[in-house]
Amino acid sequence: MFNLITRSTQNVRTDLLSGTTVALALVPEAVAFAFVAGVEPMVGLYAAFMMGLVTAVLGGRPGMISGATGATAVVMVSLVADHGVQFLFAAVLLSGIFQITAGILRLGKYIRMVPHPVMLGFVNGLAIVIFLAQLGQFKIASATGGMEWMQGETLYVMAALIVATMLIIHFLPRLTTAIPSSLVAIVAVTLAVHFLDLPARSVIDFVRDMLPAEDAATATLEGVLPSFALPVVPFTLETLRIILPYSIILAAVGLIESLLTLTLIDEITDTRGKGNRECIGQGVANSINGVFGGMGGCAMIGQSMININSGGRGRLSGISAAVVLLLLILFGAQLIEMIPLAALVGVMFMVVLGTFEWSSLRIIRKIPKSDAFILILVSGVTVAADLAIAVIVGVIVSALVFAWKHAQHIHVETYINEEGSKVYELRGPIFFGSVANFKELFDPINDPDDVIIEFQRSRVSDHSGIEALDGLAERYMQQGKKLHLRHLSPECVQLLKKARDLCEVSIIDPHYRVVSDELG
Repeated sequence: MFNLITRSTQNVRTDLLSGTTVALALVPEAVAFAFVAGVEPMVGLYAAFMMGLVTAVLGGRPGMISGATGATAVVMVSLVADHGVQFLFAAVLLSGIFQITAGILRLGKYIRMVPHPVMLGFVNGLAIVIFLAQLGQFKIASATGGMEWMQGETLYVMAALIVATMLIIHFLPRLTTAIPSSLVAIVAVTLAVHFLDLPARSVIDFVRDMLPAEDAATATLEGVLPSFALPVVPFTLETLRIILPYSIILAAVGLIESLLTLTLIDEITDTRGKGNRECIGQGVANSINGVFGGMGGCAMIGQSMININSGGRGRLSGISAAVVLLLLILFGAQLIEMIPLAALVGVMFMVVLGTFEWSSLRIIRKIPKSDAFILILVSGVTVAADLAIAVIVGVIVSALVFAWKHAQHIHVETYINEEGSKVYELRGPIFFGSVANFKELFDPINDPDDVIIEFQRSRVSDHSGIEALDGLAERYMQQGKKLHLRHLSPECVQLLKKARDLCEVSIIDPHYRVVSDELG
């Protein structure tokens, strides 16, 4: 899994070609996110190169593409506006250290706990976000200095080229898969615009529309190699106070989006990435960005899907995407500047169609209402707010729904045994959600003097359940009655403070762990 290339010549060629396709699609995305963050276009392009190269080599998911992203750019904008780009570099460096720490602590495994409805909502919401982001390409600079929607011939040409791009991507694989259809579509549409002299907007037109009028005329995407330089900020506690909140958020947002993208590609390719290694890879990439003048970032779902759909599976695809991007910046700026935006928009529209989980529309009435609600909620929050926030909200709601459902499952069967003791046979878990129902199952006042609670079919799941047992034992003691707790786990017994002194505890149970801060 971690070989840079495979022995198959076919795979090497496919990885190289798919990486080239990704490199072309990375340019407008990196430039756009640089403007969102309030930094120069080259800062975004450098980030795309460094993130892509480092994560391709060190990350835990071959075939996944990383670069400057909108999810992290929106976090950066206020820091850049208030304190400048050097503080951004310091924050990105610190966020990388946090991500490396998360990988060393093996926190990446927890992404597997994201429920399936949340993943569906994440994917659908992301497809909508990618689609909406492309609509900005249909705006041009107006005479008043603002942006206005295309009209007339410009709009018709744009739409026709997008449709042509999508048709090539859709039908070419039926004829041959030797060359990625997305790359063929970009080249074919670019040549058509050039030789037919069509009035189509190009990548450089997009860049110039985003710049002030005095800078637009001389704007270019040509650059130099990024150079090493520590962030020019005071190394004081005041600086740490400023960048720390941004660094924590950047680290969290970056890891959540990267690990969810990793999980999605795992499902598509039927392989298994390594989440903890990906955390380290993302962290190293962001740390390098901080000292080489990049804005950092995380995994890019759109470009990753382009790569996977183009046949890119190995690390070579990500490496080639980064290297080709750098070569274009250094020597081929004029080539990428002339690429029609319509070709890149058409590629992204095909990504949208391939990313959206259309089956979710068919099954939404068949799945539990709570799952359908979570799916729609996560999709909506993804569009309205942020991918990371949407996933966090979805996991929290899923956990609350799970707790509520299982809180209703606790019940008891009672009988009097041969010795005259009343036996309570519990069914269901005892945890914070079911504690209230658990307490109502017992009647210390009217019960006989000897009571047995059988835990053979019940489990104490958290510290709230432990406290409930302590309280129940005290209630029976106040009535002068003897309480027996049978089939409790050793861990549970160790946590009992009051009950073990007030009642008889029997341990005849295999080991299982109780989630409690006192055990941590």
